[in-house]
Amino acid sequence: MINVIASISVKASERDLFIEIFKTNVPKVLEEEGCIEYSATVDLQTEIPIQKTDENVVTVIEKWESLNHLKAHFNAPHMLEYKSKVEGMVEDVSLKILKDPYD
Repeated sequence: MINVIASISVKASERDLFIEIFKTNVPKVLEEEGCIEYSATVDLQTEIPIQKTDENVVTVIEKWESLNHLKAHFNAPHMLEYKSKVEGMVEDVSLKILKDPYD
C-alpha cells in the first residue's frame, strides 16, 4: 500500500468552487481499482505553535493498493476532466508519495 499527500494551492477567489468540483469527483475516484481512501482536507486553525497553515491550500489524503494503481488514476477519464475544470484555479501542486518503511 502507498499513501499520497497532495498539496494543492488554489487561488483565493476560486477556493470554494475548487472544493465543490473536487467533491463531485471523489465518488468516481473511490470506484477506481486499487483506491482505498481519497479525501480533501483544509487546514484547521489551532493555537499549536509549530503548525503552518494556509487557507488556500487543499490537502488531499490518498491511499492506494500500489504505485501502478496511482499511475492509472492520473490518466483516468474523470481525472482528465477534473484537471481541465480546475486548471485556471490551481497555482501549484506538490505530491508526497509514501510507503511503510517496514515493507
